[in-house]
Amino acid sequence: MTTVAAYAAPAPKAPLERTTIERREVGEFDVLIDIEFAGICHSDIHQAQEGWGEAIFPMVPGHEIAGVVSAVGEGVTKFAVGDRVGVGCMVDSCRECENCKAGREQYCVQGNVPTYNGIGKDGEPTYGGYSENVVVDENFVVRIPDGLSLDVAAPLLCAGITLYSPLKRFGAGPGKKVAIVGLGGLGHMGVKIAHALGAEVTVLSQSLRKQEDGLRLGADHYYATSDPKTFEELAGTFDLIVSTVSAPLDFNAYLSLLRTEGTLANVGAPEEPVSLNLFSVIGGGKTLAGSMIGGIAETQEMLDFCAEHGLGAEIEVISGDRINEAYERVQASDVRYRFVIDTATI
Repeated sequence: MTTVAAYAAPAPKAPLERTTIERREVGEFDVLIDIEFAGICHSDIHQAQEGWGEAIFPMVPGHEIAGVVSAVGEGVTKFAVGDRVGVGCMVDSCRECENCKAGREQYCVQGNVPTYNGIGKDGEPTYGGYSENVVVDENFVVRIPDGLSLDVAAPLLCAGITLYSPLKRFGAGPGKKVAIVGLGGLGHMGVKIAHALGAEVTVLSQSLRKQEDGLRLGADHYYATSDPKTFEELAGTFDLIVSTVSAPLDFNAYLSLLRTEGTLANVGAPEEPVSLNLFSVIGGGKTLAGSMIGGIAETQEMLDFCAEHGLGAEIEVISGDRINEAYERVQASDVRYRFVIDTATI
């Protein structure tokens, strides 16, 4: 075991504190990654505050990890020392179920092993990217292309893949009208990716406060959902709507914006249940879908796509001692659009 510095939440809703954690020795198929940047995802806050249910403490959040390989196990064939790599929301899975074999490890029947707030196959808690380094099986590490700097690449390991996967799955592309609900850490990547895929992109946000940003990032249109006229004007417009917000929405109203047989894909995860009138789905043969990150192969595909199109996250780099401040600002929607921790400051 190796002792490394990290920032951890000692208990639910407690401020994060600088501490040390133990990392396992590098095994036969393991990669040791010196973390350079770690994104702050809203899901880090949900879990540190037990908003999604009981969690494991102390908790070291962070599943948007970018760094450099500093050691590899004897059996490793995919990576070498010096490679620029990333780790996303999971670090293992059963690898044997139908989903794992199909490259959908995120939907592992036995449950994937999350990068933090989980239990690894060794029975020990997993700790995330708010730390100096991490040891991960090579099969759950991805390569960051040279065209992406590590700081703007880090958020792609969650925010990027979380939007890329449903946009690809539901056919965003030329001739398709796509709406992104919410222009935050997830939504801003959705705008960039949907635009790069060739779709006509609309942002649906509570207000027009970020309209200039949305258009700069690649949106063709921008509407305020606080204006009732928006839902009248846009009724029956979209082939695909991707909702990124973690607050409960009026799903019936958003479903009314879909064309016949259109899809509303939800990637935001509210802490409380939402209500739905099923006639909003039945009328028009519409689909209400969910999506959760992507498999390892699709995550690599996303990184390659983003490098090809010059798509990185819009970030604000912070030091470790500003994590608690960053959490407060994320909850106040006061970030454009992703905080990234410079882990050299941990």
